[in-house]
Amino acid sequence: MKVIGLISGTSMDGIDAALTEIKGQPPEIRIKLLDYLVHPYPSGLKERIREAASPTRSRVNQICHLNFYLGHLFTEAALSLIQKSGVKPTEIKLIGSHGQTIYHLPQPIGEPGKFGRIEIRSSLQIGEGAVIAEKTGITTITNFRARDLAAGGVGAPLLPYLHYLLFRNQQSNRVVINIGGISNLTFIPSLKNSPPSMASGSVEPPARRGGNRGEGVKLLSPPPQPAPLKGEGNIVNSRQERRPPRNFRNWADSVIAFDTGPGNLVIDGLIRKISRGKHEFDQDGQFARKGRLNRRLLDYLLSHEFISQAPPKAAERNTFGEDYLKNIRKIAKNKSISAPDLVRTATVCIAESITLNCRRFIFPLGRPETAIICGGGANNLFLLECLSQSLSGIRVTTTQEFGLDPKIVEAAGFALLAYETWHQRPGNLPRVTGAGKPVILGCIYPGN
Repeated sequence: MKVIGLISGTSMDGIDAALTEIKGQPPEIRIKLLDYLVHPYPSGLKERIREAASPTRSRVNQICHLNFYLGHLFTEAALSLIQKSGVKPTEIKLIGSHGQTIYHLPQPIGEPGKFGRIEIRSSLQIGEGAVIAEKTGITTITNFRARDLAAGGVGAPLLPYLHYLLFRNQQSNRVVINIGGISNLTFIPSLKNSPPSMASGSVEPPARRGGNRGEGVKLLSPPPQPAPLKGEGNIVNSRQERRPPRNFRNWADSVIAFDTGPGNLVIDGLIRKISRGKHEFDQDGQFARKGRLNRRLLDYLLSHEFISQAPPKAAERNTFGEDYLKNIRKIAKNKSISAPDLVRTATVCIAESITLNCRRFIFPLGRPETAIICGGGANNLFLLECLSQSLSGIRVTTTQEFGLDPKIVEAAGFALLAYETWHQRPGNLPRVTGAGKPVILGCIYPGN
């Protein structure tokens, strides 16, 4: 089945679109990335979305309008990808669209109800699915987070389902680190360490059959993409080489995943302010390299309560949003911390906050042999070097080594979740989100 996945992340730098071909069912699932693109937002739209996401500046008529406007832009992204790929529109069976998060409230807020107090968690993504289905004629699935929230979860992260299916390994523990606007991780214990009734067979993406190499090597540049196996092309497999486990859902629930703290949202916000809007991000971490680490500021940043909070946990956008940025800029000004020193310290903070979460919540369960990085942060070479240093003894690589561009993993993930929803299978991992049970995710808008 050919499925398109769409998402605009917390960094709001455009729409990531992935065209995939998905076959099988968990745990024997096969995903092939056929094509992808990034559909940039029109000039000025990013600031309008930021305004809509601000509790102090947003207006309900603005959100209402942007919901449908973004639906049209997500439609453009899907149609542009179809045209670029050369695939006939009638061959595309599903579109899975995450949309654009405006607000996420994972902490429960109590409200009165007829039968007692109601604990409300909520999340709002815009990019109207009805528009996408109407304009493309393709069945579209959206609003993936709501059902997990309704089941008592925090609605995030959802991509550990993809991480588990694609990157689990027979012999070694792995951790997948997604550095988007917010950073999160997925710990995947080796199959040999799973309970005997739940671990059978082995899982090895095609490019990794030779085993791990060079643990603890400092990563100076993105690893080269390996040559695909003959006849497979750009494919990531999660096929079992022996029989599948007897209880896949329990097996998948051995995964632990959660948001760890700040990500690109902080670096991008600082660079945008420092450059007065001329630059949107720190290319390869070059600006951070010019600075020196301010240890006192780093200690302060790492003392943020969210970083030390035990999982399950999901950050609100404003946890590390405008107020957070204003605060650290104010500190930098009062302490005469230079702009390069500020950006370097903020970059190191991302790596250290990830490592602190690993030490507190992951290493006691098993030390990963490999850290697989995805998201926009995978392109920040200085940040990758910081991670290699802080995760001493753990080999740091990116999803490119496994045949998936780090930037497009999230879009591919929502293609997979749409595929699972269409086949009436749950897409959440309750141990990750805190939901009371596995649930089928999303709302379906039929195509023509």
